Amino acid sequence: QVQVVESGGGLVQPGGSLRLSCAASGSIVGIYAMDWYRQASGKQRELVASVTIHGTREYGDSVKGRFTISGGGANNTVIMQMNKLEPEDAADYYCHVRAYVSADWGQGTQVTVSS
Repeated sequence: QVQVVESGGGLVQPGGSLRLSCAASGSIVGIYAMDWYRQASGKQRELVASVTIHGTREYGDSVKGRFTISGGGANNTVIMQMNKLEPEDAADYYCHVRAYVSADWGQGTQVTVSS
């Protein structure tokens, strides 16, 4: 069984920063990438950022230059630093762990951007 646990969400003012963390544990074999997705109310879940075990990073267009993803290596953790947050960034953020024989989601952490 795989456990994926996110943390770091909360309330922040526009222009502020938050740092999300995700840790995967349990019966994981061959993780090759870890991702952050988000889903705002009434919208589809979208990819925010991803990182592979080789360090390849990808970002959604709306967060490029503001968010930075790191980790995804042997310690099965991933961090996403979110700067210059905008109201449009408010959503539930989910960690997604991709392994060669499985893919698992966390329960999500809520990010609220409001003054």
